[in-house]
Amino acid sequence: MAKKPTGGTPATVALARAGIEFTLHEYDHDPRAASYGLEAAEALGIAPERVFKTLLADVEGRLTVAVVPVSGQLDLKALARAVSGGKAVMADVAAAQRATGYVVGGISPIGQKRQLPTVVDESALTQLTVFVSAGRRGLDLELAPADLVRITEAITARVGRASAD
Repeated sequence: MAKKPTGGTPATVALARAGIEFTLHEYDHDPRAASYGLEAAEALGIAPERVFKTLLADVEGRLTVAVVPVSGQLDLKALARAVSGGKAVMADVAAAQRATGYVVGGISPIGQKRQLPTVVDESALTQLTVFVSAGRRGLDLELAPADLVRITEAITARVGRASAD
């Protein structure tokens, strides 16, 4: 059920305004966690394939949002291809925080300061619901993948790949 926009994060406010149903999930965040996304999956007791991280890349001078499963990595070449670019590199942390209004580790793909081109990994569409940051560390939101794509005006493409671990 949708939460009310008062007192929420920009992500929850945007979802409520759009009339999109979501569920908030709070957990105790450990700032020493090696992977915030895997920490969320473990703390919430859900498969890592359902938890998605929000990463920003610079694709030929244009910041682009990639939403990929925390169980894998972003494929920068695939991201560049998905947005008809030639080369992508991870964005500077300060630039990512400035553009989104969120801090790293709590960047939500929803409710960012500026609407950036967004690509959601197509694996999200195989899930009934997915989890993404709600805009702060220790707070995730759960929603239907189609709603995530709609609210972020994203395209979907295979931009994630298995982790090299």
